[in-house]
Amino acid sequence: MEFRFIRFETFGPLGILTLNHPEKRNALSLEMLRELVLLTGNIARNESVRVLIIRAAGKAFSAGHNLAELVDGNLRQYQNIFQACGSFMQQLQALPQPVIAQVQGVATAAGCQLVAACDLAVAEEGASFGTPGVRLGLFCTTPAIPLVRAVGRKRALEMLFTGRLITAREALEWGLVNRVVPLDRLEADTRLLAEEIAKASPLTLAVGKRAFYTQVNLADEHAYVLGTDVMVSNLFSKDAEEGIKACLEKRIPIWKGK
Repeated sequence: MEFRFIRFETFGPLGILTLNHPEKRNALSLEMLRELVLLTGNIARNESVRVLIIRAAGKAFSAGHNLAELVDGNLRQYQNIFQACGSFMQQLQALPQPVIAQVQGVATAAGCQLVAACDLAVAEEGASFGTPGVRLGLFCTTPAIPLVRAVGRKRALEMLFTGRLITAREALEWGLVNRVVPLDRLEADTRLLAEEIAKASPLTLAVGKRAFYTQVNLADEHAYVLGTDVMVSNLFSKDAEEGIKACLEKRIPIWKGK
């Protein structure tokens, strides 16, 4: 499948999705968002992809929405942009595969939202993150949704109210990213993390990811009910049976995906 603004490749069990519009700092235009929605829908059905990495061509990860699309438009045009963006971010959470953002340069506004929406993130030391919409008179309300879930209320509101860019080290301390590495190690270290995750049973990863996002905003009592039900059900899968037996027998498991 050919796309104009994104590129998709596979390397063994890894899927590599590249934002590929560097001359516009990989702005999330409506056309790019529609391509991303279509591609992630296909990836969800691709059992050969066990982990998805989202990266970007050029010096910037993503500067957010294409501002040229946010002036002189009508209600329907603006709704289409933000609905497409919301659909893409939610699809990342719904994917059975874990998703890792590989971040270089700036990730601002909807670009920062994308990092927060991914399950994990690895950033290079010079990366920076921000929600600067307030400086343009347009509060980053939709980027705030995954951002607050990643960094908490006080830190999210500091970013949203000030529009200040935070450094990669601050992003690590605040919980927006998992690791900060030198730029020349960014691709290799991200793949190492993805390959480590890809060793697990795809079925188990999918079950666990779905349960994690379902329970994370539940009250503890309800979360434990859900968690117990999922773990008991998971025990009856062939992969759980194989994994436990392999551990007891001190051998490498052979996943069946069931």
